[in-house]
Amino acid sequence: MKSKPPLALLGLALGIILTLSANIDAEADTLDRTSLPIPEPQPASIATLDARDATAPPRFAVTAPKDAPNVVIVLIDDIGFGASSAFGGPIKMPTLEKLASSGLRYNRFHTTALCSPTRTALLTGHNHHANNAGAIMELATGFPGNTGIRPREISTLAEILRQNGYSTGAFGKYHETPPWEVSVSGPFDRWPTGSGFDKFYGFIGGETNQWAPAIFDGVARAEPVLSPTYHFTVDMTDKAIQWVSAQQTLTPDKPFYMYFATGATHAPHHAPKEWIEKYKGQFNGGWDKLREETFERQKKMGVIPASTKLTARPKEIPGWDGMSEQQKKLFERQMETFAGFAAHTDDQVGRLVAQLEKIGELDNTLFFYIVGDNGSSAEGGPEGTYNEMMALNGIVGKAEQMMDHIDTWGGPTTFPHFAIGWAWATNTPFQWTKQVASHFGGTRNGMVMHWPKGIKAKGEFRSQFHHVIDVAPTALEAAKIPQPKTVNGIAQRPMDGISMLYSADAPNAADQRTTQYFEMFGNRGIYHEGWVACTRHSIPWLMVPLPSVKDDVWELYKVDDDFSQADNLAAENPAKLKELQAVFLKEAERNHVLPIDDRRSERFDPEIAGRPDLLGGRKSLTVYPGMIGMMENAFINVKGRHHTIEAEIEIPEGKANGVIIAQAGYFGGWTLYLKDGKPRHEYNWFAIERTNIGGDEPLAAGKHILGYEFIPDAAKPGTGGKSILSVNGKKVAEAQIPKTQPFAFSADEGADVGIDAETNVSPDYQPGLPSTFTGKIFKVTVEQK
Repeated sequence: MKSKPPLALLGLALGIILTLSANIDAEADTLDRTSLPIPEPQPASIATLDARDATAPPRFAVTAPKDAPNVVIVLIDDIGFGASSAFGGPIKMPTLEKLASSGLRYNRFHTTALCSPTRTALLTGHNHHANNAGAIMELATGFPGNTGIRPREISTLAEILRQNGYSTGAFGKYHETPPWEVSVSGPFDRWPTGSGFDKFYGFIGGETNQWAPAIFDGVARAEPVLSPTYHFTVDMTDKAIQWVSAQQTLTPDKPFYMYFATGATHAPHHAPKEWIEKYKGQFNGGWDKLREETFERQKKMGVIPASTKLTARPKEIPGWDGMSEQQKKLFERQMETFAGFAAHTDDQVGRLVAQLEKIGELDNTLFFYIVGDNGSSAEGGPEGTYNEMMALNGIVGKAEQMMDHIDTWGGPTTFPHFAIGWAWATNTPFQWTKQVASHFGGTRNGMVMHWPKGIKAKGEFRSQFHHVIDVAPTALEAAKIPQPKTVNGIAQRPMDGISMLYSADAPNAADQRTTQYFEMFGNRGIYHEGWVACTRHSIPWLMVPLPSVKDDVWELYKVDDDFSQADNLAAENPAKLKELQAVFLKEAERNHVLPIDDRRSERFDPEIAGRPDLLGGRKSLTVYPGMIGMMENAFINVKGRHHTIEAEIEIPEGKANGVIIAQAGYFGGWTLYLKDGKPRHEYNWFAIERTNIGGDEPLAAGKHILGYEFIPDAAKPGTGGKSILSVNGKKVAEAQIPKTQPFAFSADEGADVGIDAETNVSPDYQPGLPSTFTGKIFKVTVEQK
């Protein structure tokens, strides 16, 4: 038996190991982090024959720099500068206020005026056109700056932090994946888990039904939770808390980066009824009065300078006093719902903050609470809409369509959006709204930065001019991680953003961001050395022919002195205007902003927009049982097109029921199904008009071919047409569909075979498992004619 080594030798060996470990810790902060992944050093050769006589070298592992903070980015959707209580608004957001009281409020922080562009800029530190995200992913085109494909010379903050020793997780809305890549075929390198996030739980598109969302866990569809108490913001918060708690339990020395991007308060405005009721009667003065009240609070709180002017209401936005009593009743409920939605969302953020406190991580967490990815949205139109998909299709809602839904507004049977007056009021004191990148109503959002361990100042305002591209560089500076020069062998474009940390403990520090361009659907502007030159080209709720961009009229503001862009100086200072227009063109060319593209709804059609289509020009698509959640850009386009559906099915003894194929859901779409054994087809126009046809006799046991044909009245979006149902080649029903949805059915509900997953197209059946077809489906072929 081998004798034990003397204690002296054990002590020496232990000392060597401890010294090597200390060297590894010391080396961790001297790693070359400019080239990712950080290469593992070549091991030294070992000449010792017997492993018992040798000491293994320490294991190489990339760890984050010593004391690197956790990073949390909370991003609220579609909420303006003047909405939250922390920035003088009427909506109580105590979590935001709490973080502001022990952190910093930035009142000159900017976004891009639209969701996907802001998010890609936030996640990378690069301008949105440089990311090829000139608009939302669903409106990508063939032009550089708008292709929807993030170039490989740009890496996400998540990828940089992950390769520097962080755990990374994303929860909620993503909206950065090209829509033609949202299928089982991928590719998945532009999904969250292919873009640097270890964990993703949320939705891929621009919006979701908060009561019945289409959710992905990683790249797999999560089973829908059909419960009367379910709400997605609660669900995503649960998952975020579970993830960070487990991550810190298992690897307490490993920092984490969490991107927590709620679907709220983007339409549909869905909130638990008890939260809506908290605001009952608080908005009966209307949007003009709310705007005045907010403005006074903002001045009193110091959110805005005392010299700020309240900008006038544009002529395109109606005044409250001109509304009928019926309209006012509806509009009040719209704003009560929006306020309840926002307050409920802040409460869920509060649950996350409380958990970070509980596990002892809040003090060393660099926490960004960004109150809006753009200004509040005017996409609901002058009177709001019961179904927001109508607005996205360019259809203006009318109050008379909505009055029957007031009592259920914000619940599962509505998909609502508020009127433009409320959007304008919650963007106080600025002009305009979401999509209008020319004015601060579209681009200025409140932001709170909180990091007790790293920032001494508390409860103060910061007024340096900053942009969402500045968040990623701030996180890297706090973590003592350089911007990489290469990632995965590809040279990287230098970030457009700059760190904001210089301003944290220096309230009067000079601005380090002196130039920033803005552009969205032709609305454009340039900030340069205290001035803004801008032009509003289009209006969000009007889908009308627009003037040539070369004929746009520009405005000029000295925003260092004019906080709200109230005094247009273009006429009295044409030289300065011309100077800034030249700066805009220089920045536009550098970032691939040109050519300016002012098209909106029509770009939902890939053929019109010029972006890739997963079907690659194919006119026929055959699908099979188990294929569910096929998004519109991964499915054949039948909107307003002459098309047929042929389903080969088998009926068991007795009657069969359920869905054979359906596209979208309760708020618009179509479905082919059996009820009481009888074949039926329903076309659902925005949950307002339904055309349902069916056969009189149940299908007998055995094999059948169930057919459907739509023959359009005209070759134009939104056309009506004949709806014809057949069994085994024999027509059994026919009707006229008055009109069809022109450009989009749904942002997140896809086409399903053998089931109608999240919500039901037809009230003839229940969604999810109850809608499952009880016969056998061999295949279904959908074909354009």
